[in-house]
Amino acid sequence: MPLPLDPVIEKIIPLLPLRDPETMTPQSCRDSLRALAEARKAVPPPPVDVARDIAVAGAAGKLGARLYRNGRGTAPTVIFFHGGGWVAGDLETHDRQARNLVIDTGAVVISVDYRQPPETRFPGAFEDAFAAIRDVVARIAEFGGDLSRVGVAGDSAGGNLAATTALACRDAGIRLAGQLLVYPVTDVVGNFADADENAKFPSRAENADGYFLTRATMQWFCGHYLADKAEGADWRVSPLRAKSLKGVAPAVVTTAWFDPLRDEGHAYAKALQAAGVPVSYHSGEGLIHGYFGLGDASEAARAEAQRARADFRVLLEQGV
Repeated sequence: MPLPLDPVIEKIIPLLPLRDPETMTPQSCRDSLRALAEARKAVPPPPVDVARDIAVAGAAGKLGARLYRNGRGTAPTVIFFHGGGWVAGDLETHDRQARNLVIDTGAVVISVDYRQPPETRFPGAFEDAFAAIRDVVARIAEFGGDLSRVGVAGDSAGGNLAATTALACRDAGIRLAGQLLVYPVTDVVGNFADADENAKFPSRAENADGYFLTRATMQWFCGHYLADKAEGADWRVSPLRAKSLKGVAPAVVTTAWFDPLRDEGHAYAKALQAAGVPVSYHSGEGLIHGYFGLGDASEAARAEAQRARADFRVLLEQGV
């Protein structure tokens, strides 16, 4: 039997934002995530030696980014994409996640602030993410300095960007040491509103409401990212629909048990394995979507996130 909902997280859920898509706007969505980050400022962030703002190339110009690292000298380099349903999230909302990634992997982490919908719709975020990877690889001497140890990582919509850009890297001949996909979105065909598509993933019904991220909120996010529902079949937003996953970088895939995205994340892990890709999978029992950001409060969340990052560290150290 799976573990029950972590009691600490159960108490936190009513305090979390983004649970009313009927009244939510893109700006209120962004404001609420930023307010959540601001509310935690009294808790010192995980310490790193360097945290400085930089710029990287996007698909239509420069993007804001932040470089984090400990120590000096050659190290793995990870390009990180924040979550927030493609619509929200930024360098500040995911500052702690980036810092923890540095601490637990020993990598240089570059967090990228990609363009967001509805101002820039699909495939804008994907194109920015891939352009940022290309730029970091081209300038690797400025960062970690080791082309054999480059990885991508992201949570939720950022996990979607990490997964899809890992496919693009394979096709472009850019070799990645690994990808860390944290409760990723992997299949948006039907925009989470089609009963037949939803039935393929039982977690969309089991966890449709009550555990922070809801199915209705995912429908809202998809409606803002995609200008046309037909775009959902494109592998650049639905990596589970890619014709082939063979040859993509080794992966660490995490899901959360009480998350509508659980089953599509698990399906992607299994599809990668079926294609011969080495995969480490973490099921996130007792946890909800967003638990990588709840480690300060929940020991269960902290421990599960650390286990996933430890597996990612192994991939980065092995290199390509």
